[in-house]
Amino acid sequence: MKNDFGWYTMNSNFAPSMSKLFHNGKTESGSLFDSWSYTKKNYILFISGVIMIILGYVIMAVGDTYSFQSLSLAPILLTIGYIILIPASLIYKDSESAIDKD
Repeated sequence: MKNDFGWYTMNSNFAPSMSKLFHNGKTESGSLFDSWSYTKKNYILFISGVIMIILGYVIMAVGDTYSFQSLSLAPILLTIGYIILIPASLIYKDSESAIDKD
């Protein structure tokens, strides 16, 4: 079946062919999470990073303009959250999960 939009004609078998390209013949809906490499430690690191970021912004908002909280403590917490914990949660690979998948 063809849909004619004037100068552009779309063939209806475009979507199934693109689906085959990306799914490689797999029709399982849960195949993405079967190959998911994140473990409980990754989620703990990510959630602790988000909590650290929220805490940093709250401390920055509560503190006076030129206080220790706003000028030193909050930026340190934000740096730890954004630059250390969040990337570590995305990069960390548990050695046990690699062994279990083999």
